[in-house]
Amino acid sequence: MRAFWHHENKENDRQEPSTSELSLIPGWSIALAAIAFLAAQYLFHFVLPHHKPDMLPMRLMMSYSCGTLLASYVLMIGYVSRDVRRRGMSAPLWMLIVIIMPGGVGAVVYFLLRQPMLTRCPHCSTEIASTFHFCPQCQFQMAPVCGQCFRGVQITDVYCTQCGHDLAEDHSPARLRVFRD
Repeated sequence: MRAFWHHENKENDRQEPSTSELSLIPGWSIALAAIAFLAAQYLFHFVLPHHKPDMLPMRLMMSYSCGTLLASYVLMIGYVSRDVRRRGMSAPLWMLIVIIMPGGVGAVVYFLLRQPMLTRCPHCSTEIASTFHFCPQCQFQMAPVCGQCFRGVQITDVYCTQCGHDLAEDHSPARLRVFRD
């Protein structure tokens, strides 16, 4: 029973990155999104003429959808402004691309071309991509790899899935092995 609860806590831990992603949205972006939503409501209900009063449901639907779309775009710009720094990319360039390219095309381009997340090597503190298996500065092993083909393996694997090499023969560091009974 205890293992079941332990497993459930691990699943809850996996959900934390999504909340940390949302925490990247800066306060100025949230405030600007609220202002943009309210501005869209003001535009549709007070500025634009109302020639047909029976079209109120359509006007409400259009005002809410346009306001939501505009607010979402502002929130996305705020997210990109923080995420681009986290990935070690040029913030002014990507902000300009996301804002200038129409219809959200800039955001799609950003999400397709963004660099992987950067982490620090625990040995020399060099910033490296999180997908690296070894630090390029000090050769510190960041993730388990096969000793024969040097491809990434899971920490629980007994044999390499690519070449079939016995991983127990590699003498990898203890921090990269699962302790077996």
